[in-house]
Amino acid sequence: MSGPARPAFCARLENVSKLFGSFAALRQVSVELEPGKCYVLIGENGAGKSTLLRILAGLLRPSFGKILVFGEGEPHDARDRIGYMSHAPMLYDELTGVENLLYFSKLYPDRDCLAPSAALRQVGLDPDLARPLGQYSQGMRQRTSLARVLLAQPELLLLDEPFSNMDIESAGQMVELLAGFRHSSRTIVITTHQREMAAPIADYVLALKAGRVASFDPGRPTL
Repeated sequence: MSGPARPAFCARLENVSKLFGSFAALRQVSVELEPGKCYVLIGENGAGKSTLLRILAGLLRPSFGKILVFGEGEPHDARDRIGYMSHAPMLYDELTGVENLLYFSKLYPDRDCLAPSAALRQVGLDPDLARPLGQYSQGMRQRTSLARVLLAQPELLLLDEPFSNMDIESAGQMVELLAGFRHSSRTIVITTHQREMAAPIADYVLALKAGRVASFDPGRPTL
């Protein structure tokens, strides 16, 4: 006998709006995210990209509308399966990469986490590097931040501006890493001002304008 069918979507938003006082950051957003695909969110500052990502992560609740993840319920009911990388690194400059990840792994006592050294290797960093994070390049810092998110082995990766302040070579390395995660059936949602950076892994490109969906088009992934 076969097991239960997988849901046709990883996340579904139905007419989601988010108000901050009288300001509408999101306006009636409806979209479905398929499992194992990469979605790139683009738009100007204030378009609602980060707000949408935080709602998917369960860090914000919509003012109106409905959101379901993994066919089970709201995002806060599935936080063990969601990984969120904020625009801020959320790391300690005085600690090494391994020390940072050891600290964060203790925040998940009930999860089957990766070993910090394994998480760092997954993002192409040497776990034996003794330098404190404050001496890392921006690309290394971003990869360490991604390793922090990978500790809990999430199925849905939400990445807010992962290419921020990175040079072309470092951004290319990040894209190759994300391509590998996409091929491992993780769903990835990326916000970025640098659409061309994410183009090689974008299955879909979602453009927001003033909190509304302006377009939702197939990408042309090459990795």
